[in-house]
Order: sequence, then structure tokens, then C-alpha cells
Amino acid sequence: MRLDGKVALITGGGSGIGAATARLMAQKGAAVILAGIPKAGIDAVAAAIDAAGGRALAVATDVTVEGDIETAVRRAAETFGALDIVVANAGVQRHNTDVDLFEMTEAEWDRTQDVNLRGVFRTCKHGLAQMIRQGGGGTIVIVSSITALDGRSANVSYMTAKTGLLGLNRHIAVHYAKHGIRCNAVCPGALERTPDWGDHPDPTGRKARNEAAIPLGRLGTPEDIAPWIAFLASDLSGFATGAQFVVDGGMTIA
Repeated sequence: MRLDGKVALITGGGSGIGAATARLMAQKGAAVILAGIPKAGIDAVAAAIDAAGGRALAVATDVTVEGDIETAVRRAAETFGALDIVVANAGVQRHNTDVDLFEMTEAEWDRTQDVNLRGVFRTCKHGLAQMIRQGGGGTIVIVSSITALDGRSANVSYMTAKTGLLGLNRHIAVHYAKHGIRCNAVCPGALERTPDWGDHPDPTGRKARNEAAIPLGRLGTPEDIAPWIAFLASDLSGFATGAQFVVDGGMTIA
């Protein structure tokens, strides 16, 4: 599996799944644009990739700001000549406050939606525009979650946003195939560290509960998810589009 000559933009590239995907794609030959905040995180990942002989560009990007996404896409094309791959990965999970729908404020609901759903919309919108301008097709990988597949999560805005991403994935796959653009979604399971890990109210209990529910007996890591994203971005998956790939140690079928 090689990505030689490809240019990939990865949102949320400074940590977790985004950072692991950037490192792997760079190892496979892609030039990577790390789009995210805080700047220190994406700078560190880019420096490590460069030191290992890869090509990386860090662009401070808040996915809730459309102009930031436009800038990241433009800089990808200006720096590396094109944009072939978009990984819409940036996300937040407000463990303590994204609960109790019957008393949730719209402002609290919107904090998660603005990153996890509208942020992916903005990322895909501008990525698609660049791919269509340059011609030659492209691939998009949307990072959803197994919370999109059942109703167990207490984080209702997070779960709803991740569910919406599966519809967006199917829409792009159907309507942009004529441009040679594919789109697929990855649904990671319970990982060792979630987004906004420091805010989790019961990390020890979460670990025990999830390990008991996962047939493989362990929580996942970003390095478990990154190969699936890289595969779906590569030519080896050229006949796959509009699909959702569950990577969860068997949790959703147990």
C-alpha cells in the first residue's frame, strides 16, 4: 500500500487518530498537511515527520471557521501542487456537559455540532471544490464513530453529529463519483483516549466497562485506526465508496 505522489489534508492532525494517520501516510509516500489546533500539536507532528524524511506542512486550522479551512486547502495546493486526499477527522467530545437532552441548552448542543458535523461539512466542501477544480478525482475519508450505530452513548450531541456524518458520506459518494471522487467513513470503537480525555468524569470505570464489552479484550489505539484510513485513501480500495467501516474490536456485534 503506497501513497507516493499523493497530497493529503488531515484535520485534527495534532493528536490521536489524525496524528497517527499523518505519520502513516507520510511513511507511505504522501505529503501531508496537518490542519488543526493548537498550533503546537500540529507543529510537533510535522517536525517529527520531516525528521523521518517525510514531507509535512502544519496549518493552524479551526474547523469552526470556514476561512481557516479555505486557507488550509489553498496552502495544500500551493505548496504541493494538488489535493488528492481529505481526512475529515477533527472532533470534540464534551463528556461532562453533552448529556441530559431534556435540559440541554442550544449553545451546548451547538458547541459539539459546530466541530463534529459542520466542521466536517466545511472540510468536505472545500476539499471537493479543490478536487473538482484540479480534475483527476480524489478520495475523502470521514471519521465517524460506533456511537453512530447505536444509542448507548450519553453524549447525545456527539452521537447525533457522528450519525449525520454517515449520511454526508453517502451523499458525497453518490453525487461526486462522476468527478472520480470516492468517499468512505470509518467508525472507530472505544479507544484508550477519547477526544477531550481530560474532561472524562470516570476514565477508570470507562476502561473497565469497555474492555468487558469488547471481544478482543482491549481498548483500541489511534494506530489501530490509521491503517484503515490510509487504505481507504489508497488506490487499493478503488472500488469502495459510500461505505462505513467499523473498527472496534467486535464491540458492536457482541
